[in-house]
Amino acid sequence: MAHTHEHSHSHGHHHHHGEDTTEGRLWISIFLNLMITVAEFVGGILSNSLSLLSDALHNLNDTASLGISLVARKISKKDANRRKTFGYKRAEIIGAFINLITLVIIALFLIKEGVERFYNPQPIDGLTMFIVAIIGLLGNVITAGLLFSKSKENINIRSAYIHILSDALSSVGVIVAGWLILEYQLYIVDTILTLVIAGYILWQSYYMVKKTINILMESTPREIDLEQVTEAMKSIGKVLDIHHVHVWRLDENNILLESHVVIDEEELHNMEKIKTNIKDLLKSKFNIHHSTLEFEFEPCENHAEIPCH
Repeated sequence: MAHTHEHSHSHGHHHHHGEDTTEGRLWISIFLNLMITVAEFVGGILSNSLSLLSDALHNLNDTASLGISLVARKISKKDANRRKTFGYKRAEIIGAFINLITLVIIALFLIKEGVERFYNPQPIDGLTMFIVAIIGLLGNVITAGLLFSKSKENINIRSAYIHILSDALSSVGVIVAGWLILEYQLYIVDTILTLVIAGYILWQSYYMVKKTINILMESTPREIDLEQVTEAMKSIGKVLDIHHVHVWRLDENNILLESHVVIDEEELHNMEKIKTNIKDLLKSKFNIHHSTLEFEFEPCENHAEIPCH
């Protein structure tokens, strides 16, 4: 029973030019966000505004998410070694995951606080709230501008960017609430806004958590149909059968595949050509750049002593 095991190492190493500008922008963004967070915490405590505090927490989390993005970027660029043969590409996914979980905990805490205030309203200094929220909004708009172009090509920067945008929106909300409190003493607005911000955080996090878990669980990517992949591979000349097909994501950009390929023993001399044809098909049609193919002369189900798995 001839098994030839082979790895192709055409990993998609996508090194975008302007790596340094991304890191520079992340550093500036972290600094700006830290300043906003401090301003909002102090403002929230002085003005007794829960929505300003919730915005501060939201911002603190953004600062953390930017920090995680930066650290994860540095780690994920480290080369593969003997212990981490795939390199550190998942660092960013793990970073995003940790960040999202903290976000959910914060949001739940804010909802609890908001509900308590609902039954026990407290006076709020609208002017402090109004001024601090305007400072927050300016900082968020500048940060969003810095990250916009990079957010299209990276899940981590994108999650940071979405955070910043939602911050900008919640700052606008706090500005409006501050004004309503100043003009009409509508303290209830602060509580309602807190619940809205927290609800938004939860809703956003849900989708991102789902995506990161799918990558970490090595689920088949959503855009890949296993049946289609198998049929396409079977359609290559001289291939008798394809089984034991696994497709998963290494990170956001790299999809991997492993599979058993059955060919006729007489086609042994054509094996390299068949292999190349399969790999080319996987690349062009399914964007799978790393595949491991194990060739057999009869399906391994026929050999109970050599299980497939």
